[in-house]
Amino acid sequence: MYFMASSEDYKKSIGYYKHVSLFWTDLLSLMSSRPHSLLSTGPLRKFGVNAKKVNTEMIEINQELAEFNARLSEYYKQLTDTWNEAQKQFNKKVPEIPTDTEHLDSTKRIWIDIFENYFTRLFDSPEFAENFGKMVSSELELAKHWNNIISLMMESANMPTKKEIDELYKELHLLRKRVAKLEKIASIGGSANGK
Repeated sequence: MYFMASSEDYKKSIGYYKHVSLFWTDLLSLMSSRPHSLLSTGPLRKFGVNAKKVNTEMIEINQELAEFNARLSEYYKQLTDTWNEAQKQFNKKVPEIPTDTEHLDSTKRIWIDIFENYFTRLFDSPEFAENFGKMVSSELELAKHWNNIISLMMESANMPTKKEIDELYKELHLLRKRVAKLEKIASIGGSANGK
């Protein structure tokens, strides 16, 4: 019951955050389009233009973060519940085994077998696979939004983005291959002419 109330409160606060954030970015965007604005020159103008995009990315990050945290909580809940059940099963079997040093290895083996069986069942369950897949997916979405924000910030500062740098490295790699190929052809041609 409490979780539902806090979830609704969270949705209300996200809605309010979106409303206020978009209001201020619209205002900033309006100001940056006026020539007499302080933001009309230099990288701040570019940032003013990109501020709405950055803010939209931040809103989406907050939503993805809420999803990721819910999935992470469920992940740890599944692990904890499985651990507790395996430990209960082990505790039921332990009193049956004498506690002297001769039986210590058998106690360890029973503990390992019980925990291995319980965790294997957990990892093979469709509920675990579904939750884990959604958790990884939301983590990748978070990374995508962060990369988008960084690209916008780099663009605003007139710095090369990751994509542009990657393209340069690719072009450099192709040029090195071409030069190596041309040097090989030139050395074969030079040695053939020298004979």
